[in-house]
Amino acid sequence: MGLVSRKCEPCRGGVSPIPREEAEGMLPEIPGWELEEGATKIRRTFRFLDFAQAMEFARKVGDVAEEEGHHPDISVGWGYCAVVFQTHKIRALHQNDFIMAAKVNSLLP
Repeated sequence: MGLVSRKCEPCRGGVSPIPREEAEGMLPEIPGWELEEGATKIRRTFRFLDFAQAMEFARKVGDVAEEEGHHPDISVGWGYCAVVFQTHKIRALHQNDFIMAAKVNSLLP
């Protein structure tokens, strides 16, 4: 089953983070995303023609995040929307972060 079709599972803390090697192995499933901060976060910056398109995309990301109950850090500016996922309860990466990255990628035309 592909990541985009999976649902996020509630993470209450106390779970082990995904090790760097496993995270690196999952990156091909979420094209455009990169590991950051010692493999504790994933980030992708999406480019758009103008501010309005970037804001519209950020809104769509927010809608998916609310639906799944797993929320990214989002930065928006003229022509870009940067999205960062980290499971805050464990201050590291969890499978939910990769599921959400796949769902965000699916928002692109």
